[in-house]
Amino acid sequence: MIRGSRWAQAAWAAPWLLFQVFPITDIVTTDRPAPARWVAAAGLIAFTVAYLSVIGQLGRPRALRADFVVMTLLAVGLALAYGANWSGLMIYVSAAVAATLPMRWVWPAVVVAAVFCGAVVLADDASGLLFLPPICLLTAFAIRGTGYLITVNRELQEAREELARNAVAEERLRFARDLHDLLGHSLSLIALKSELARRLAVVDPARAAGEMADVEEAARRALAEVRDAVSGYRQVTCGQALAEARAALTGAGIAVRLPDVVPVLPGTVDAALGWVVREATTNVLRHSGAGRVTVELTEGEGRAVLTVTDDGAGTGERVRVLGGSSGTGLAGLRERVGALGGALDAGPVDGGGYRVRAVVPLLPARVTV
Repeated sequence: MIRGSRWAQAAWAAPWLLFQVFPITDIVTTDRPAPARWVAAAGLIAFTVAYLSVIGQLGRPRALRADFVVMTLLAVGLALAYGANWSGLMIYVSAAVAATLPMRWVWPAVVVAAVFCGAVVLADDASGLLFLPPICLLTAFAIRGTGYLITVNRELQEAREELARNAVAEERLRFARDLHDLLGHSLSLIALKSELARRLAVVDPARAAGEMADVEEAARRALAEVRDAVSGYRQVTCGQALAEARAALTGAGIAVRLPDVVPVLPGTVDAALGWVVREATTNVLRHSGAGRVTVELTEGEGRAVLTVTDDGAGTGERVRVLGGSSGTGLAGLRERVGALGGALDAGPVDGGGYRVRAVVPLLPARVTV
């Protein structure tokens, strides 16, 4: 009904046309000249069309409309010209008032319509129709309530559509972040090992071949991860990320110290910390110029703490690159960790170096409503 034409929306008001039985009966049974009957019939048809046009706007922004003015003038004119049987048209005027006019004008206008209806009935000495003025008031109440329900329904539908659009946008951002995290690490590793293989090709062909084998493996792994990401089944683990970090950093000539034991963590925590290890490793390879990297992972007191520390550049351009607001990299990690109720800090270390530290609770964060 909301999305159809105004005529389709007005169709629900058809039962209210029952009150036109009085003017129709008057046209058929009252002894009048034929021209007067034709004028009355034409006026009733024009009034009905204008009424349906007005009521079709129920629930939409209110404004004084030409069709409302036409139907009001017709109702007043027909009631004055043909008597009490036509006073019931003020019921429709009351409905149109409730559907069209601003709230501050509705009830004064409805009262005027009801009083006019009663005055016409009394002037024509038709006390049997005195039930019509109260119906004017009741009709206005009903139309106001119906208009409110239609408005609320429309607002709820628009809110639902807006939520759906926001969910799509959020999913796109999440997917872009995941692809960045996946490909950023893998492509950095491929680029690094390819450069190393090129340099070794002349002096140590056997080692160069080994490095290219690692490139091939990394490329295949990246392809599989991208396929899994597209399918929605990709899951990074902290243990997997640590093994990849060892291979990547060692291949770059960087000394690595990793945890002796990787504790068993909840799935979401394990995945989040795995992404932290990947991003921190990628940043070391790209920006730090470090010679040594230390990864520490502890579990206790209801939380897991992961710290990645290197002895490379901790200030200047690297801080600018890592601290940007592009929505990827460490900014994306902060979103992941924050979604679990944790926190991620990254910054230079006193005396040189750079540290990335993530603290994630092992139990789901409580949401206060």
